[in-house]
Amino acid sequence: MKEYVTFSLETHLFFGRIMKEHSLFLLAGYPAKETEMIQRADQFRAEFEEGLRRTVMLADGIVSESVLHSGEVVTEFTQSVECQTKKLAGIPIDVKITEAEERLRAGNCVMVNREMVQHIRMLNRQMLKSLNGLIAFKEEILNKMTRCSLYTTNYPLLIEHILREAKLYQQILSELEKRGRIYIPDLRNQEIFWNQIMMEHAQFIRGLLDPTECELIETADGFAEDYCRLLEEARKQDRKAADALTAQTLQTTKKYQKFKTAGTEGITGCQIRSIILPLLADHVLREANHYLRILEHVQKRQRSIWN
Repeated sequence: MKEYVTFSLETHLFFGRIMKEHSLFLLAGYPAKETEMIQRADQFRAEFEEGLRRTVMLADGIVSESVLHSGEVVTEFTQSVECQTKKLAGIPIDVKITEAEERLRAGNCVMVNREMVQHIRMLNRQMLKSLNGLIAFKEEILNKMTRCSLYTTNYPLLIEHILREAKLYQQILSELEKRGRIYIPDLRNQEIFWNQIMMEHAQFIRGLLDPTECELIETADGFAEDYCRLLEEARKQDRKAADALTAQTLQTTKKYQKFKTAGTEGITGCQIRSIILPLLADHVLREANHYLRILEHVQKRQRSIWN
């Protein structure tokens, strides 16, 4: 029961916020004439915001310290970029959720009992229902874009990108509800998935920077190439090469995390010329932090095996 409750809440703290923000980015990308698409995106934004609000209420005193301190739930920028994005885009954002997340306690402060399990089961099923709807919506958007029947400022690749993330979230929730626990995929598949996500972040960042930001564009291109190379190595690696590749990926991701941190500071401080929403900068930083936690956990496990 403890594992089911803890992992469910940690999953929603990360992915629930990610889906809420995906919906917001979709909403912000439509022209005024797309009233139906705007309303549907806003409905998903509201659903995931409510789901995240319920998650935070349940998570206090249960989730692990490693998750809360990883920077994948919130960063030092999250509250300020939400306020900036709300002002710039005119889209409602409940900043009180972020404030509550910053106060979350880790550990065993709350007893996990049958009542708690029931609350989590209801939350998982509601989030899965919203997620299934959002996935269908994203697939519809991609289909319309590729048939040239819908205009949005979001790239088709970005829609494919956020679809992959949503389907991973769906896979995790479905497995939790079927088995009561999660099967951790092997490192090779995790690295392939997240290296592709990191590579595409660099490609999006490059495409959203002002053409005059030559140095930042060059740096983003370099990270895209690094992750492309890591992707290829992960796909053809054998077990003997796994440890070395994880170490290499970890070092690259640490550098990338610093680049994203500096980028978020620059965008929130209006020092970088771009069309990047402040919340998007923080969004991709949190995903890098999430991946770093996965890699660091794997590396610790590898060291314990060798020792």
